[in-house]
Amino acid sequence: MDFKKFISPSITPSSPGYIILKGFRGTFRGYELTSIRMQDAETIMKWRNEQIAALRQSAPLTATEQKNYFEKVVKPSLSQKQPELILLRFTFENILIGYGGLVHIDWTNQHAEVSFLLDTERGKDTFQYGRDCSIFLNLLMRCSFDTLDLNKISTYSYSHRGFHVNAVESSGFRRDGVLREDTKVDGQWVDAVIASCLKSEYLKQFPPPQ
Repeated sequence: MDFKKFISPSITPSSPGYIILKGFRGTFRGYELTSIRMQDAETIMKWRNEQIAALRQSAPLTATEQKNYFEKVVKPSLSQKQPELILLRFTFENILIGYGGLVHIDWTNQHAEVSFLLDTERGKDTFQYGRDCSIFLNLLMRCSFDTLDLNKISTYSYSHRGFHVNAVESSGFRRDGVLREDTKVDGQWVDAVIASCLKSEYLKQFPPPQ
């Protein structure tokens, strides 16, 4: 896939969302990455509960828990100059197909961890998953490095989800290491694969216009 055809983010100052993104919108061939919306909460809860084995989540979320999280954590972060997390909705032809973003943001050291979750049914096709994940990550790189001026973004992936690990590493992330038997999934110990992308590496692939 030729990611060099990614178009530059459009700027719409009046658009709702994270003030720190200054209206950032990343688009690529019908895909779009924009600030999360409060009405996305229910769909995201459904996906998370269906895919607990892929997440660091120990029990199904309730509607009350999800509502409280969006009201008390997500909503306030939209107006913060240095939020601890930035959640983004991922759409294809204006239909929500996933979400993710940046969590555990360290503004001092300009580092954040990446999160990503795709629509449950769409993700059952590993080829489709790989394409969607790669596009999401490349749009997120643009947001992280061009707009937020971060220096490094990292991923934490379970080793038994090889299709996800492959999508991450084929998108420009380099493997930093493996945390052996880091967590239990369905009663079995699994390794965690840590990978990261640096701003300097991103700029080599997508140099700024002269």
